[in-house]
Amino acid sequence: MKILHICCDPKPTEESVCKQMATEFFSAAVATNPEAEVINVDLYKDPPPYLSYEAYRAIWYPVYIAGYHPTDEEKAAAAYAADQAARLNDTDVLVLTTPMWNFSVPAVLKAWFDMVISPGYAYEMENGEIRPSHHIRSAVLLVSSGEAYKEDDPRDALTPLVRAVCSHIGIADISVAWADGQDPLLFKDCEPRKQVALEAAREIAEELSES
Repeated sequence: MKILHICCDPKPTEESVCKQMATEFFSAAVATNPEAEVINVDLYKDPPPYLSYEAYRAIWYPVYIAGYHPTDEEKAAAAYAADQAARLNDTDVLVLTTPMWNFSVPAVLKAWFDMVISPGYAYEMENGEIRPSHHIRSAVLLVSSGEAYKEDDPRDALTPLVRAVCSHIGIADISVAWADGQDPLLFKDCEPRKQVALEAAREIAEELSES
């Protein structure tokens, strides 16, 4: 089993609850399946560029203009997408580790989506239909937030975005472990909430490794 781990929290693990969840997840995954191969991508160490006009042309013009061949400059602008998509398309499980910032994902993760979840990279478009280029069977979202959120909370723009992106490229199985209420000024039960989330991350890992 190959696991692609996309992490987008600049804080060190001892300060980052979502990174602590990732530690629990991968410890359990490897313990359950010692042959699991993990590819780590830290978006703060290898940041994606914002989608430029040149990259946009490289990605989208071949879709809309028959016979369009990107220039060398356009290919260079889309090089990050090509490199990351190669990793994405060679994995079985996609894991996203992220905090919630301003009710959604950090900008680096949105930039990664914009570059990589694109035609010619994560999928092909044929007669208006999407054909995934990957063989990912499951996605896992490990998220932490200062506030607490109920199910289908209108303030939550993070999980709908991730679910929409995954659904767009044919990933239907999405598991979420969420450590909410992590602001100690607002919630006195931060630690119990975190422990519940850590256990959820371990359980998801064990289920995926055994399946």
